[in-house]
Amino acid sequence: MANALATAAALAALILAYGSISGAHFNPVVTMVEAMQGRLPPSRAVSYVVAQVIGAFAGVMTAHLMFSEPLLVASTHERSGAAQMFSEFVATFGLIAVIATVTRSRASAVPFAVAAYIVAAYWFTSSTSFANPAVTAARAFTDTFAGIRPADVPAFVVGQVGGAVASMVVCRWLVAGARRTDVELEPGATVR
Repeated sequence: MANALATAAALAALILAYGSISGAHFNPVVTMVEAMQGRLPPSRAVSYVVAQVIGAFAGVMTAHLMFSEPLLVASTHERSGAAQMFSEFVATFGLIAVIATVTRSRASAVPFAVAAYIVAAYWFTSSTSFANPAVTAARAFTDTFAGIRPADVPAFVVGQVGGAVASMVVCRWLVAGARRTDVELEPGATVR
């Protein structure tokens, strides 16, 4: 519980701090979805992904330095199997859906909605919801409880990318449907 709450609190704070600078792009699949929808130029998307990977590895090394662990060490923590990959699909599908729908209805709430979703997904998925390919790759180099064996990384990333693309398609369909009909939110308020 402590790890889930610390992750959520830090994530909310970082999104609030860096949202106005980079759009709070900390996750390659979020960046990929934005680029695929034409909201982010490909060259910027590539530079964000490079920065995200560097940042993820810097985070692992920083944590290791704080806790007197070897700077980088291959993880032996097994996270394999179809259930783990599907958990990452579900976790990432939900993350993209939360970002897409909350941004549309109440953008200022995105940092809190994302943090709430991540803390919940930590508990309702068997994978503990990495939902981020850069973090997944970096966690292959920590042999702590947070690690993932390097051999298990590709399946996680496949699940994450699949979940992101599926969520993008579903959210696009939902938004198109909402544009066709007015949805009453409260007396006098509608979304078109």
